[in-house]
Amino acid sequence: MARRKPKEEHANHEAWAIPYGDLVTLLLAFFVVMYSISTVNEGKYRVVSESLTAAFRGQPQSTQPIQVGKPVVAETPPATQEFEDARALALRQMAQLAESAMSPLIAQGLVDVQVGEGVVDIAIRSDILFASGSAHLAIEARPVIQQLAGVLGMFPNSIQVKGHTDNVPITSGTYPSNWELSAARSASVVHMLVEGGIDPRRLAVVAYGEYRPVLPNTTPDGRNANRRVVLTIQSIEPDIGRQEGAGAEP
Repeated sequence: MARRKPKEEHANHEAWAIPYGDLVTLLLAFFVVMYSISTVNEGKYRVVSESLTAAFRGQPQSTQPIQVGKPVVAETPPATQEFEDARALALRQMAQLAESAMSPLIAQGLVDVQVGEGVVDIAIRSDILFASGSAHLAIEARPVIQQLAGVLGMFPNSIQVKGHTDNVPITSGTYPSNWELSAARSASVVHMLVEGGIDPRRLAVVAYGEYRPVLPNTTPDGRNANRRVVLTIQSIEPDIGRQEGAGAEP
């Protein structure tokens, strides 16, 4: 009996499609990952670019905020806080030096040194500076101001010299009112500070007259306390800017 020929198996010509599909799927996943990474990097780059632009050229160029991942909360740079702490420390050191230099007068109640928020106030009674109704510094007052100039000359801070009077009207014809008297007294102290080596660009003359009393003017002691010159030293340096005419066009 004749043998039956085994039936030939048909070759599967579509078997290549399975690994090809897997390959395409892997490539698609790879490109999705690469695209997402490149998008994040671009966002980070834009954030850095805008920050540098704002720091060196003013405001950032884009008008819309850029958010990459979680929202970024702006924080005060540590350097700024350190700078403010250094300013406060310098003011305290200045106050201590002024108190040491003026200690005999402080003990007599003629000078008072106070540290405030960003300022140091040095109040000097007019009794040791000027004669009644006068803006001419007394001879014994000059060493006091010069000694104070030696302390203030160690720091670059702005200084306001403020003149105060009591409410007693001026009787002499030299000054029309207490405004002019307080301004003239402030100016006299400013001139003495300049002679003591203080840069005049740091100084400002301020006149309050009788309108900023520390005590009521109803008693002799109150009027005596109100006649004073106050040096307010600020934590900031003066905005000197360019000298007049510097950089001007011919």
